[in-house]
Amino acid sequence: MQVTDIQQLTGKNTELIECETFGKGLHREVIAPFKQLQQAGLKQGFELAIVSGHRDFERQLMIWNEKACGKRAVVDDRGQRVELSELSPWQQVQAILRWSALPGASRHHWGTDIDVFDKASVDKGYSPELSVREVEGDGPFAAMHDWLDQQIITASSFGFFRPYPRDYGGVAPERWHLSYAPISARLQHSLTVERLRAALEDEPLLLKQTVLENLDEIFQRYINIPAAVYPEPYRSQFFPKM
Repeated sequence: MQVTDIQQLTGKNTELIECETFGKGLHREVIAPFKQLQQAGLKQGFELAIVSGHRDFERQLMIWNEKACGKRAVVDDRGQRVELSELSPWQQVQAILRWSALPGASRHHWGTDIDVFDKASVDKGYSPELSVREVEGDGPFAAMHDWLDQQIITASSFGFFRPYPRDYGGVAPERWHLSYAPISARLQHSLTVERLRAALEDEPLLLKQTVLENLDEIFQRYINIPAAVYPEPYRSQFFPKM
């Protein structure tokens, strides 16, 4: 089963996105299960809140281009700024992709993926960094994420899972990132290299030539998450041969 609307897949069609309930854009079919996850969390003393939900193509393009031209920082795994001017174009692309999705290929385009934090564990007005130090060890959100781990392991997370639980040689691990499998599995299955290439060819994307020349590798390393990461039954339903 594939989605035929390339505009939806690549963040250029937002008609399925609802922004009023949480103040962040979500696919309309994700709202109810996220409320269920929130209620389960409240019973344990956690207040799941969304830092980032849906991002459309134009927003992701702006982020990408600002990083590519040096207006926005690109950082390495230690949080240190990367000097793109010292790198080759292909190295620059890889440095950006470590923490930022390629426009047209962000899972946030779908409204199925969210970055979350525990609002109950920090003071009012705290601005989440979405950093490793916040979600591990004695970080303020570590306890909530430990609880989420158990919910996911026991299939009690209402369809949510972690698409970036560990380093597969592409996107850095993001413990704060949750995805709603019943929809995101179908959308990942539908997004192909050819569809992504068509979405990018006429866009003002910086480093576009290098991106298009290496799109097959980018797709495998930074876009397609391993089928094994998805929970059942979505893994076998959408990726039966993987």
